[in-house]
Formats: sequence, structure tokens, C-alpha cells
Amino acid sequence: MPVPATLIRLAASAGWLLASGLAQAADGGACPATLQYSFPRLQDEKPQALCQYAGKVLLVVNTASYCGFTPQYKGLEALYAKYKDRGLVVLGFPSNDFSQEPGANKQIADFCENTFGVKFPMFAKTSVSGGQTNAFYRLLAEKSGQRPLWNFHKYLLGRDGQVVASYSSLTTPEDRTLLKDIEKQLQAP
Repeated sequence: MPVPATLIRLAASAGWLLASGLAQAADGGACPATLQYSFPRLQDEKPQALCQYAGKVLLVVNTASYCGFTPQYKGLEALYAKYKDRGLVVLGFPSNDFSQEPGANKQIADFCENTFGVKFPMFAKTSVSGGQTNAFYRLLAEKSGQRPLWNFHKYLLGRDGQVVASYSSLTTPEDRTLLKDIEKQLQAP
């Protein structure tokens, strides 16, 4: 069945808008360049534009199910539950870059939900470090000057989409500095 010409033109226009930096955020404002990426959701692999989180404070975390830091899921979910109504969104990106996330997306989703009750947005398994790093994580590493050296590395982005801070895996979700930084970003306009 041929694809209607109108549909092709719409797809081309959408691609041009994303490439030109004129994409719209969910609230109708312009989407920062940092968020002009789309990733499949972990649960059903449907594409999700990160622009929908424009204007929010974001904590971006690369995750793994078989890591000594895996219990951080509990703290990340607690952070999300505590601050989501004030504008914090935790974004999880499972990765097998450190050989501790071998499962398929469905297995990872079930593990996160059944073991830790994870409700924050999770995306399909992706590469966050090394030669196959996805473009979003390459940008985060470039802007912060730090790439993930292990699972549960964290990037904090302000409401404007700019990278505010980067935290090693050793920084727990309960860390005072992290909490202070999140509070500061939530209070910013």
C-alpha cells in the first residue's frame, strides 16, 4: 500500500523541525536542544520524545539490574514520588555497557516494577558509554565533562534543559548534595 504524499511531507517537516531546533515542548514552548531526542519506552518500546519533559528538572540515570548499585532504584523512586509534583522527573536508561544488564526490555521492565515498584519513566536498553553511546548521552558527557564510568551515574538538568551537575555511581539518591542541588533547581523559574 503506497504511503500518501501528505504523510511523507509531514514526516519530512517533523524531521526538519527537530533538526532545526524548533521542536515544541509538551507545554507549547520551544524544546531545548539537549532534549531533542526520542527513545523507545522500556515497557512497550513506543517512541517517546524527551521534549515532553521540557520545563522539568531532570535526573537522568543509567541503570542495570545486576549491579551492586541496583538498590538505588528504591531511592530513585522515592525521589520521584517526593518531588514529581514540584517538577522533578527521573529518567532511567538501562544499559549493558558494563555487562550487568543482559536481559531483554520486557525482563528489565518486570524486574524494575516487581522488585522496586519503579514508576518513573524508563527507556529501552541503550548504550551510554563507549563507541556506541547514544547521542543524548554523548551530549550529556560533553556538557558535563564526565561520562558514566559505571551504572547509576546521574546527570541533573535544570528546567532550561542545561546540564547542572554530574554525579558518580557512589552518589546515592539520598545524598545531601544531590538533594540540595535538586531543591535549588526546583526553586528556579
